Amino acid sequence: MKASGARRLVVGRLRKPHGLKGECTVYPLTDHPEAVFAPGRSVWVVDLGGDVLSGPLEIARSRAYHREWLVTFRGYGDRSAVEPYAGTLLVVPQEELTPPAEGEVYLHELDGFAVRDVAGNPLGIVTGWYELPGGLTLEVQGSKREFLLPFKKEWVLDVDRAARRLTVQLPAGLVDEG
Repeated sequence: MKASGARRLVVGRLRKPHGLKGECTVYPLTDHPEAVFAPGRSVWVVDLGGDVLSGPLEIARSRAYHREWLVTFRGYGDRSAVEPYAGTLLVVPQEELTPPAEGEVYLHELDGFAVRDVAGNPLGIVTGWYELPGGLTLEVQGSKREFLLPFKKEWVLDVDRAARRLTVQLPAGLVDEG
């Protein structure tokens, strides 16, 4: 069954059971795992196709563990109960997460953002994004061709989430006229 209703965002990858008492290792895919994996919070387990496998599952205990988190779900007291979830993803409804701060945006929202220069001239529309070794890079469809724009603070000067607009100062030569 597909995840329906509220939009759910992926917050972690459930890697494998840890120990014998139902603890799981979770690789966090959120900037605030201490809030998302706090005891009492609920998560859903989905497969790579977005199908809900289980949930809501209430987090009973959690703690940081190296670069991961160890999470225990209420009612899942042994290793065999969580083994089937290895390699799946944890999601939560978007409205339960802390909204992006001023000047921030969820990555999935970037598609369709208008891109304008500091003078207000339209440069194009965001049609995709890539997480590359050098950082987040936006694919922008311009009037003559598409171009790639590094999502760096020296070039992306303002993010207006409500207006779905980015104000940018382009690096010299990024968009050739002609």
